[in-house]
Amino acid sequence: MIENVLHLRVIENKDWATVLFVISFATIAIIKSAFENRFADFAKLIYSDKYTNVYKDSSNLKSGFTISLFFVQIISLAFFIQLSLSFFGYASKTDWILYIQIITLLIFFILSKFLIEKIIATAFHIEEFVEQFNLQKVTFRTYIGLFILPINIILFYNNTFSRNIVILFVAILLVVNALTYLVSIKNYQNIIFSKLFYFILYLCALEIAPYYFMYYWFTKGIA
Repeated sequence: MIENVLHLRVIENKDWATVLFVISFATIAIIKSAFENRFADFAKLIYSDKYTNVYKDSSNLKSGFTISLFFVQIISLAFFIQLSLSFFGYASKTDWILYIQIITLLIFFILSKFLIEKIIATAFHIEEFVEQFNLQKVTFRTYIGLFILPINIILFYNNTFSRNIVILFVAILLVVNALTYLVSIKNYQNIIFSKLFYFILYLCALEIAPYYFMYYWFTKGIA
């Protein structure tokens, strides 16, 4: 008598991720078509400062171009965080509920930080500087978000990468982010030095403390 043993086959649902990837690329395609010249300048940001020089007015922070690409950046960054957690064994990369939690936390963190920055900038009478400085940071970070989007796709649909590869990606991302921050400071160094005291307060309160507390909360949460 042949005994049949049934094994439970776990099928991971990746449809939700595929939909988000398609939406992201569709959004990029629409923006490229609607803002052809601007997108061409934006694509050259890695080796040309034409985009930051032309679109440096603070009003561009609320433009459809910036907001739409920022939306894609959030999707990409949330994927990268979840994929990093999955490769280190803290989460599943196909867990859509966790993805919703991550992207919700990101949006809440960014919007809260933005509102606090507005309040502090108004109190210190440095509104124009803070908005222009934020525009530079958003521009560079959006560029990074678009750059890691195809990397997210490769990591999501491929299970053969080692942790060392992911660590390398994370390290590169952190270094590039730090370099873009330094570029932003360099571009506004004259204004910064004229308001050095306020900038140090801004730096400590809104650029260092929030990330430190997030790191502390995260490390304690998984300990």
